[in-house]
Parts: sequence; C-alpha cells; structure tokens
Amino acid sequence: MAFLTAHHTDVGIKKKTNQDALLLKTAKTPRGPVGLFIICDGMGGLSHGELASATVIRGMAEWFDAEMPRLSRSEHIEEEIYSEVEKCIKQLNEKILNYGENSKANLGTTLTVLLIVHNKYYIAHVGDSRAYSISTSTNQLTKDQTLVAREVARGNITEEQAKIDPRRNVLLQCVGATKEIEIEFSTGDVQANTVLMLCSDGFYHQITEEELALNLEPDTITNDQQLKNKIVDLVELVKARKEEDNISVVAAKVL
Repeated sequence: MAFLTAHHTDVGIKKKTNQDALLLKTAKTPRGPVGLFIICDGMGGLSHGELASATVIRGMAEWFDAEMPRLSRSEHIEEEIYSEVEKCIKQLNEKILNYGENSKANLGTTLTVLLIVHNKYYIAHVGDSRAYSISTSTNQLTKDQTLVAREVARGNITEEQAKIDPRRNVLLQCVGATKEIEIEFSTGDVQANTVLMLCSDGFYHQITEEELALNLEPDTITNDQQLKNKIVDLVELVKARKEEDNISVVAAKVL
C-alpha cells in the first residue's frame, strides 16, 4: 500500500489570521508506509486560536515520531493506537486548558486525526472538522459535535435547516476548553483507489458531497501535484461562494 498526499490552507476572504492548522506526516516501516493526517480549527481571541491549534499539531507530530516506530510493529496495534492517541490528546487538552486558565483566556481547537497503518485507517475526532472517504461514492466518516447536528439527530430540525441555522458553529466540545472531553474513535479498511480527505468547516459549508465526488474522483488523480491542484481549485470555489472562515484541506489517495 502506498498513497499520494496533498494539503492546502487559506485565510479566506475576510479574516486577517488563519487559526486553522494541519499536519501531514508519512514514514516507511518494514510492513509498509504509514501516514498521519490532521486538521485543527482553532478558536479564541487574538492569537489564542492559532496557539491552540498549533499546540495540538506540534504535540501530535512529536507523538507520531516517538510512538509510531513501536506501534507499527505491535501485534495489538488497534487497541494500542486508540489508547496512545487518547492519552496524547487528553494531555494536550490539559495543557491548553491550563494555559487558558493562567492567561484568563478562552481558547480551544477542533481536532480530526487520520492514521493510515497497514491497510487500516484510524480516526480520532473532537469538534466539527470532518473526514471523508471518496471512491465510487462520498462518505462522511465523522459526526459533527455541534448543537445543530445534535438537533438534527433528535429530529428537531432538518439537515437543510441546519445548514442555515445561526447556531451551526456552536460546538458541543473542543480540545482545550473543558477538563473532560469525549473523543470519537472509528476505524475501517483502507481500500485501493480511494481518496481520504480531512477539512475544516470553512471548506465543507460551501461544497456538496456531489462536488467532492466529481472533483476528487480517484481515477483522475495520478500524482501529488494533480491532487494538490484539485484541492486548491475547490478552495478557490469556496472563496468565490463568499465563505468567510479559514479554509483547510488535507488529502491522501490510497494507491
């Protein structure tokens, strides 16, 4: 198994700072390549959102470098990945929370982590950034941890109403805002000729799943630059539709 990779982030058409942060790391192991892909969407006044998202990215990158060589050889990799990722995220949550309390600042960040290891993917998710799988169909692999998503699940509003609800950016939780967080984990088999994509909410609010399927159709992507170009084109489309948030995408095509 191998994969093509690309990423792109844009401050957008209104904001002066980009509080999104992303990570794309790959490594070779005796059992094949592994990859770590992350999207964070920071929040907080002044530079605090940037600090929160950058803290998580740096911490997760250090975790990958320190732990993945051992984990990639483990016979119990699935259980160990979940426990190790959870421990790392909760440590980062406490670090950001303590900084906020000492600085008298409110800050936090969404976090969507995708690990590709030995023909499996592992997702850890907090907040409302998203992960998608795109092949013959487009599937959202994460559930938004937002007030409106909960209202949709309860049958109180429709999905169409949720798209224009003024509360659509209200998060139920994020990393760094509260002492306790509940991380959503999921896993699945990695299929060849599939694009796995992470994005911040500034991207998906103005893009349909049909447009994702059309523009990121795996058969049309044969190298890293093609994948990059397609992502950039989609981000420019989002900006043309007057999205005001920061916009970030990370993608990997499994070969």
